[in-house]
Amino acid sequence: MNKRLFLLTIGLVSAAFCFAQGTRRLTINGVFDLIEQNSTSLREQKTGIESAAEGVKDAKSQRLPDIGTQLSGSYLGNALMTDRSFGDAHGLHTPHWGNTLNIDVRQPIYAGGAIDAGIEMAKLGLESSKLSTSLNRSALRFNALTEYLNLEKIENRKRVLKANIELTQKLIDDIKARYSQGVALKNDVTRYELQMQQLRLALTKIDNQRAIINHQLCNTLGLPEGTTVEPADDVTLMTFPKDGEASWQQTATANSQQLQLSEVNASLAKQKEKIARSEMLPKVAIVANNNFNGPITFELPPIDKNLNIWYVGVGVTYQLSSLFKSNKKLRQAKLQSRQAQEQTAVAREQLNNAVQASYTEYLQSYVELETQQKNVQLARENYDVVNERYNNQLALITDMLDASNMRLDAELSEADAKIAVAEAYYKMKYISGEI
Repeated sequence: MNKRLFLLTIGLVSAAFCFAQGTRRLTINGVFDLIEQNSTSLREQKTGIESAAEGVKDAKSQRLPDIGTQLSGSYLGNALMTDRSFGDAHGLHTPHWGNTLNIDVRQPIYAGGAIDAGIEMAKLGLESSKLSTSLNRSALRFNALTEYLNLEKIENRKRVLKANIELTQKLIDDIKARYSQGVALKNDVTRYELQMQQLRLALTKIDNQRAIINHQLCNTLGLPEGTTVEPADDVTLMTFPKDGEASWQQTATANSQQLQLSEVNASLAKQKEKIARSEMLPKVAIVANNNFNGPITFELPPIDKNLNIWYVGVGVTYQLSSLFKSNKKLRQAKLQSRQAQEQTAVAREQLNNAVQASYTEYLQSYVELETQQKNVQLARENYDVVNERYNNQLALITDMLDASNMRLDAELSEADAKIAVAEAYYKMKYISGEI
């Protein structure tokens, strides 16, 4: 019984381990979905958006009246009366139990634009929080996408290496057969076996590189440690548009979160300027007050009765010191507003340069791909010719090795160039704010 239980436990642990070590095929959209679900930084920023939304509500509440109340009960001692020389002292009986109820209401009518500017700042703060979240989301997506494409690049390189290893093994077998027939040298076999060792070492390095990138991608996506990510989207089969630089410039101007965030910061600086100006303006409010007190102590002797007094009116307040204090603050706010506008212009210029550079690199990636494809064609043709000459004993083994290395380099470069087109395209989308 204990043995069965032990075997069952071992089986369950093995199953769990296999599950944890499982393979996860992911599309590009699947990668983006996992980032949305598992990113702690995005979760924190979404909470910030909720907080900023509450800030808008709080700013709007400043339009509501301020209502203050005061309720108290007290014990009053007897009054003492003396003459001016503190003589002839005698006490006056005072009602001992006192009560106070005061209600004060103040409804702002005009605050120099400070309330409206505060509401607008809160709205801009909410917009800034949303844009910052979107910017972070794009960065996380692009980083994960780069790792995803690197996995595809590695898989393509592995396929090329494995194909060359198979080809090299056939050549080794052929050369060994020739050696056994006495028509080849032992050195010929050794040279190709050295070539095989180099290919296997390159394959091992690629496997290790894949393990590193896979581990980083799993951490980025919040996947269990040991999960093997396999790209389900083959970007080498995708067709990417060539819409022209002008189209991408328009897209970037309309969608770039970085540019929009810079514009929001400029608007925030403008609202701060309005608030600074409001400090130099009077504040107007409707005021109302009701005071219910007892006993009446301003009469002598005090009267044991309650007295209710109320009033309604318009109150105007103005800080005279603002004439020589707030002007400096206003001047500073104007300079900060101008600086924010200049920063927006700089951001627009940098975006234009980044789009132009990325589009140029995108077109260049196609030229590089076409060049590498032509190189592969020529390298394979050269390999076939040299192999034919070697079979007819018209070429040396060193010529065969050179042809093999040339073909391998060309095929690896072609594999990288196919992924480079996708990398350049998605980089352009990232800069344009479309990821």
